[in-house]
Amino acid sequence: MAITDVLAPDVCGSLKRAPHDLKTIARNLANFRRPSNSRAAFELTVSALPLFLLWLLMWFSLEIHYAVTLLLAVPAAGFLLRLFLIQHDCGHGSFFKSRRMNDWVGRCIGVLTLSPYELWRRGHATHHAGTGNLDRRGTGDVDTLTVSEYRDLGLWARLRYRLYRNPAVMFGLGPAWLFFLRYRLPLGHMREGWRPWISAMGTNGTIALLFTVLISLVGLKAFLLVQLPIVVLAASAGVWLFYVQHQFEQTYWAQSDEWTFHEAALLGSSHYVLPGILRWFTANIGMHHIHHLCSNIPLYRMPAALTAHPELVALNRLTVGQSVRSVNLALWDEADRRLVSFRVARTIEEGPQVCREGVD
Repeated sequence: MAITDVLAPDVCGSLKRAPHDLKTIARNLANFRRPSNSRAAFELTVSALPLFLLWLLMWFSLEIHYAVTLLLAVPAAGFLLRLFLIQHDCGHGSFFKSRRMNDWVGRCIGVLTLSPYELWRRGHATHHAGTGNLDRRGTGDVDTLTVSEYRDLGLWARLRYRLYRNPAVMFGLGPAWLFFLRYRLPLGHMREGWRPWISAMGTNGTIALLFTVLISLVGLKAFLLVQLPIVVLAASAGVWLFYVQHQFEQTYWAQSDEWTFHEAALLGSSHYVLPGILRWFTANIGMHHIHHLCSNIPLYRMPAALTAHPELVALNRLTVGQSVRSVNLALWDEADRRLVSFRVARTIEEGPQVCREGVD
């Protein structure tokens, strides 16, 4: 049975639920959970070693022309992004067999990605537990308002939300702020005890030590000219990936009384179809609907999991072109159960909602 038959649109975008079928798919996907230490070590090596070599090449290229340095920063950022996605798998306990090995590798990579491992892992676990739940927004996700919530905002609040949703902020200033500033002080976690602070401060101290060594070897100017473009490009690419994994027109949002984990996992996550080289650099994270339905499948087993479940290939399929167009989607229309742009939101009449067609 096709998944589109299991979960078909009903009146006004509501869904026919078949939780038994979804749980069956989740149980079948669990067959791909087994990590391989040898495969994990290989994936780590082919991600970390090229980054180290490219960093050296970028440093040497400063003697030639900075344009060459910036050109080399593109693949270097790709390898740093891939390391972040390995850190992501470590946070799910799915990369190595050993939990301790996952945690220590995750902590070490977190120094390179400027992401405190334990702090990030806690926020990401909250994201997985409540993705698509309108009553649990605000942790580890992209801030998303409903059309009615946006209408109720004052002028300045609307402007702030529009600024936040502006692509230049979302994929430019936002990633820099997140990785350079927000992760340095866990101010939003004051009530969670000392663990977030130990994670952040421990990571900060190790980053300071590593950067001090590098600066002593190559000089401050050379260090900044090499390191900054790598981190900025990788951060922006990472935020872009996270955005398109959940921010597409027919995604899933529901109030708590309607929300179910399996529906939210499968229907609220995209299958981002990328060219082979980009799929490798993004560590198969584009198969995000599978990841959310069974989050402890290692990145190197994701293609096999998708091949074994062809009914999931077309579900929430998002091409590169479609993902670019999704940038305009900013508000959740609860009546039509889809993300809409600010322009479309203005056409939605106030008062009792009915099914609408052709609003785009």
